[in-house]
Amino acid sequence: MFKKFDEDRMTHILETGIDEFAVTGLDRANINEIAKKAGVSVGVIYKYYGDKDSFFLACVRFSLNLLRDVLDTAAGCSSDLQESMHGVICALVEHSRKHSNYYVMYNEITSGSCRKYAAVLAEEIESMSSAVYTTLLENAKDTGKVRSDMDCRMFAFFFDNLLMMLQFSYCCDYYKERMKIYCGEDILDDDEKMIKEMMSFMSAALGL
Repeated sequence: MFKKFDEDRMTHILETGIDEFAVTGLDRANINEIAKKAGVSVGVIYKYYGDKDSFFLACVRFSLNLLRDVLDTAAGCSSDLQESMHGVICALVEHSRKHSNYYVMYNEITSGSCRKYAAVLAEEIESMSSAVYTTLLENAKDTGKVRSDMDCRMFAFFFDNLLMMLQFSYCCDYYKERMKIYCGEDILDDDEKMIKEMMSFMSAALGL
């Protein structure tokens, strides 16, 4: 008979899974290795999650719930668009540094065996940020704070593209090197400069 684990123990299992999927990808990840690192039996993981693919999806959704909380808090920090954007950028830089394994795992979704879940995961991941950014921009447009000719959905897409690349640049080896080539070898040690320059770019594009 299995003992029901508390929330902290379940979180530990999921975080261990995220670490493994980020390093090895879905295909090469080994449930036996994840269970060993998490300090539980293989049977426990199969009891709670069924199979490796279901466990992988649970790991992704666990990380997304945390990201959703970060976005909602940051975007709602102010009714002013610039302050909200600044809050979102700062929060995502901090979150990507703290949970770099989440973003390495997200990057893995775009290739290899994870492609079979691309459609469902794109809907879950992108609909969240799309709604947040589009609403921010529509509110600013309705109150005359930004360009009146702006397509808010398109601009939300462009904004998210920048944020996604920024997050990968703090987490994935290739994108880290790419960022250093463009922005200088010391850019990873200067979050303030990165945030300031991105805000300047966004403000100009919005006509603020």
